[in-house]
Amino acid sequence: MGLGPGLQLRQSQSLVMTQQLQQAIKLLALSNLEVEAVIAEEVARNPLLEMRSGEGGDSVVVREDRETGDDAPDPQGADELASRGEEALDTDWQASALETDSSYEVAGGSGGEDAFDFDRLAACESGLCEHLMAQLHGAGGVEGRVAEAIVHELEETGYLSTPLGDIAEALGVSRKEAEAGLRLVQSLDPPGIGARSLSECLALQAKAADRHDPAMARLIDNLDLLAKGQMAALKRICGVDDEDLADMVRELRAYDPKPGCRFAPEPDSAPEPDVIVRRSGTGWTVELNPATLPKVLVNRRYYAELKSGPQDKQSRAWLSDCLASANWLTRALDQRARTIMKVTTEIVKQQEGFFREGVRALKPLTLAKVAEAIEMHESTVSRVTSNKYLLCDRGLIELKYFFSSGVAADSGDGASAEAVKAAIGKLVAEETEILSDDALVDLLKSQGFDLARRTVAKYREAMGIGSSIQRRRQRAIAGKAA
Repeated sequence: MGLGPGLQLRQSQSLVMTQQLQQAIKLLALSNLEVEAVIAEEVARNPLLEMRSGEGGDSVVVREDRETGDDAPDPQGADELASRGEEALDTDWQASALETDSSYEVAGGSGGEDAFDFDRLAACESGLCEHLMAQLHGAGGVEGRVAEAIVHELEETGYLSTPLGDIAEALGVSRKEAEAGLRLVQSLDPPGIGARSLSECLALQAKAADRHDPAMARLIDNLDLLAKGQMAALKRICGVDDEDLADMVRELRAYDPKPGCRFAPEPDSAPEPDVIVRRSGTGWTVELNPATLPKVLVNRRYYAELKSGPQDKQSRAWLSDCLASANWLTRALDQRARTIMKVTTEIVKQQEGFFREGVRALKPLTLAKVAEAIEMHESTVSRVTSNKYLLCDRGLIELKYFFSSGVAADSGDGASAEAVKAAIGKLVAEETEILSDDALVDLLKSQGFDLARRTVAKYREAMGIGSSIQRRRQRAIAGKAA
């Protein structure tokens, strides 16, 4: 056998994902807002694409052959598809329509050292910062400069986590001057701002309310005993009787442990649902939300005008690429919408009990089970259910919510972990006598949930519910403060 370089011809097969296929897969995992951003980017670079936002009540369709202009006719069948609108989107899985992929036909796409410090201005745009800086207006000197620096270091809760020594070093001032600046900040409204710990925050509010006497100071210094419910020890340390201690606890409970949060910006509005589920006769109607589906049009008249004009080889290639890219985008958005409908419809079918009876009827469900039922890959189902929301009588729910592990139950299918948590939460909320984990096990078993004590404890802790000892202690503290 000779050794040396040589040439060999081999034939093999391999799976190669084109760039467009990769982008189509990525579209599945995007939310409606992210899809709109992708479409806007494509529209900006592709002159053959047009985007028109969907309006409530109008059907939203993706079409690949749209001419524009007053005299431009619509392609054959376009108006028919648009007029069907809601009918095409609706589908009842209890009817036979859901057994085929054609159960709906509408898809959507959805300088210098003295220069002004713009970063500092941006940092003051938050409500808390603006509120405090307005009160510091006119405060000059080193104390005022330190106070302004401290305001910019405050967390959203109003606490100061940056060591005061670091601030003093950064400003080139003494520790005493830094402390004077901190006292100035702590004198501002709301009381408790600029605190470095919970006890200091409560103490500042007690001073502002003229309630910071020696007994209250000792109570604030021993918050750990209050958390443990050691009332006898607190009475001895504070030198008060039951009535005075209860009054002091009531006072503390009225204080705000995070005074800065009241100036936090309003949380973002709830996300728009991708799918709407309504009760329809004996079944359920599943439809895409037309309000969140942008309309994408391919302007073929403009394409024809450009194509008929004088062009060189490079221009013709560019125009062909634009048309191919536009057609691909509309097909990808169409397929995305169809896939969302297909997956959501199967989820509704699998979790019918939830839509009828609520979370207690939620069943364990896996991505693999849905993927097998609709003959898709599990990764596709995972992408479809990411960042997607469903609106029904039960509220706005993320599609991922319907997938959870199961526990043993009297019914053969088992019970969802979310159903178990809901049952535990209801039992604890309605308890007159504090229930131990063993008692919860027995009560859950009477409801059809066969759980071990450690499983109940795990779910209880995951829900942020304390043990029976902690709940009993909290009830005792609440009773004294009432």
